[in-house]
Amino acid sequence: MGGRVDGKVALVTGASRGIGRATAQLLAKEGAAVIVNFAGHREAAETVVEHIRQGGGRAIAVQANVADRSEVLAMVEQGLREFSRIDVLVNNAGIFRSGSIQNLTETSIDEAITVNVKGMIHCIQAVIPQMITRRYGKIVNLSSTAGIGSTAPNTTPYAVSKAAIIGLTKRVALDLGSHGINVNALCPGFIRTDMIGSALSAQVIETTVRRTLLGRLGEPDDIAAAVLFLVSDEASFITAQVLTVDGGRTDLLSHSG
Repeated sequence: MGGRVDGKVALVTGASRGIGRATAQLLAKEGAAVIVNFAGHREAAETVVEHIRQGGGRAIAVQANVADRSEVLAMVEQGLREFSRIDVLVNNAGIFRSGSIQNLTETSIDEAITVNVKGMIHCIQAVIPQMITRRYGKIVNLSSTAGIGSTAPNTTPYAVSKAAIIGLTKRVALDLGSHGINVNALCPGFIRTDMIGSALSAQVIETTVRRTLLGRLGEPDDIAAAVLFLVSDEASFITAQVLTVDGGRTDLLSHSG
């Protein structure tokens, strides 16, 4: 019996650790060949590739900073040379920048937008020509509950960039729907990753967990499972949607997505 993405080819950005790693490994387990993108953690990315290959899957690690359009184009060209096509794009790569409106710097907002938003645009533009030709493609953009209004303090640049991803997702879905391409976004809540541990204090994390209906942090595998659903043919009639995966957070400024 085949997997849920058997025979597909997936590009997962920021796949050397955290949500990206869990997603790459799950898609491979379910039958996809995976392009494991990384920016700086080569050894970790190679470990992900080795894990996939040991399980009988196919994978390559490709270095590219998604903020650099030329690097993204080179990455996609390498992926196409190796696997002939790319069926699935998971835009996971991102950075965290802190600040409130009183103290945020031009650098912090520029960096957050350049990587988190423009980086996604670069990746989408690079993969869609061959998706359009084949009239098939699945794109999932990783936003955040910050993008729909979480109350975590001192996260304004990050929140602004993640809100922009939601708008981007809806516009890209509109632009590409007639070409048979599904485009959706995920808004993870607090997930047990290196980014959360380094960006937020233990007190903020503990307080948020108390405000979560399921009473726990999410795990990378929780998000990977949602990605798998959205890129599978089970979700073939779903596009332009924003799925929140946060354990039931009650501390949101807005519950709309």
